[in-house]
Parts: sequence; C-alpha cells; structure tokens
Amino acid sequence: MKRLIYLLPVAGFAVIAFFMFRSLVAPAPDLLPSALINKPVPQRVLPALDAQTQGFGPQELSGGKVTVVNVFSSTCVPCRLEAPELSKLAAMPGMTLYGFVWEDKPDSARKFLDEVGNPFSRIGEDLDGKIGMEWGVYGWPETYVVDGHGIIRFKYVGGLTDEVVSLQLLPAIEKAKLAS
Repeated sequence: MKRLIYLLPVAGFAVIAFFMFRSLVAPAPDLLPSALINKPVPQRVLPALDAQTQGFGPQELSGGKVTVVNVFSSTCVPCRLEAPELSKLAAMPGMTLYGFVWEDKPDSARKFLDEVGNPFSRIGEDLDGKIGMEWGVYGWPETYVVDGHGIIRFKYVGGLTDEVVSLQLLPAIEKAKLAS
C-alpha cells in the first residue's frame, strides 16, 4: 500500500509529461485548415462600417486584383499590435487591403481605426457574426488572400508580424497574382 502512494506522483508526472510533449508536436494553432481555401468568397455583401467608407462583397473581390481581407475588432489586442504591418502592406503595389469588422460596434471600430490608423480602402462590418461564419472566421485577427477571381487562396490566423508577412503572406499574395 505504501508503494502505491509513492507511485501516484510518478504516474501523475508521466501523464502530464505525455500531454506536454504531445502539444509540442501538434500543429501550430495559426495553421488551422480552412475549408474555403481554393473556393469562391461567400456571396453575401458586407455593409459599410459607416459613411466614411464603403463595404464590399464578391463583386469587389473578383475585380481582377488580389485583395487581402483582414478581420479585426476594437477589443482585439493583437489587432492593435499588427496595425503597423497592415499600414506597410497597404502601401504595397499590386494588391488591395480591405477591413472586415467582426462582431463589434461601428463606433468602437471607428475609434479604434482613428487611434491605430486606417490602412483599409474598404471596410465592411458584420455585427451579428453571420457573414463571418460563412468566411470561417472564429476569432481576431484573421487575414485572407483572395485572388482576382474572388477565390480564397490563403488564410492566416493570428496577428501579423514582419516575419509572418515576409515568410507567409507575401508569398501567398504572389501566388494569388499568378492565379489572377
């Protein structure tokens, strides 16, 4: 019986070590597969955030030019941190950057953009989250690359950093340009 008492902590440690090791070899959470890759964008139009911008939908996303769609919210800390990367991205030729406000109040989103800067040429809103569900959105921030035919070619989950932009997003944009 006394041996059993000494074996319980060892067994508990073994179980914890197993799950910790397993999490090291699991895919990264930002590499979630998307069922929409290589499929057309959802057909619903995102209404404009406010009178200062225009919304967008499948017609704008299939206009022959690569579009990067960034899903954000004013309550999202990584969204605030990725703002400088989005500003740099917006200045790049050959693609357009759209914003997708997901489950946020328009006034809060506008205040957020006034604080961090607005790199988006169009901003659509999805107050109830239904359009986001069609896009496969499950959190902020998320970034999609859409080719000139309105086909989703890439999805990144998480905040954009210089490394993510250079190693993942820019190559995806170049591939989308070739597909357009």
